[in-house]
Amino acid sequence: MGSTTDFKVGLTIEFEGAPWKITEFLHVKPGKGPAFVRSKLKNVETGATLDKTWKAGETFPDAQVDKEIMQYSYIDGDDHVFMNMETFEEDRIPSSSLDKAMFIKDDMQLTVLYYKGRPIDVQVPNTMSFRVTEASPVDASAGKDKVSKTVEIETGFQISVPQFIKEGDLIKIDTDTREYLGRDTEGKGKGLS
Repeated sequence: MGSTTDFKVGLTIEFEGAPWKITEFLHVKPGKGPAFVRSKLKNVETGATLDKTWKAGETFPDAQVDKEIMQYSYIDGDDHVFMNMETFEEDRIPSSSLDKAMFIKDDMQLTVLYYKGRPIDVQVPNTMSFRVTEASPVDASAGKDKVSKTVEIETGFQISVPQFIKEGDLIKIDTDTREYLGRDTEGKGKGLS
């Protein structure tokens, strides 16, 4: 059993007999009355979303999730395909079920989560480094009004970065907030291929 004090983004819980992933939450302590927690949940099986308010400290059953390290192989139609490198068995997860699909690199080793024997999601590191593959040149006339620009990283994801970032640079990204964190000057960031 867990309680609302254990909430974190990405936590999978069991609610009304189904696995739900917490996508947002906020602890609220009103001036009058008891504290509570507002949350947004995403059904891992159907993709449906739900706004749920919990009493502070309310308990819930943890979803019994098994984990296995697998390698991302390829996209097949609407599915991401992952391979167990010991048994060479493949598992497919609908791309729409993967919250961080835009950060999965070729041949990346990831932890695949299983609910009742069925793959439901993968754990992507919170911070990763990516190579910038497309970037417009620095706009000297931009001045102080335009301090950022949009670039494309190696997975095809587009992100807002400072003007000085150029094609070929290695940048760090927070995969939870989908925000630029800085340059990776050492090339040692997590998730670097």
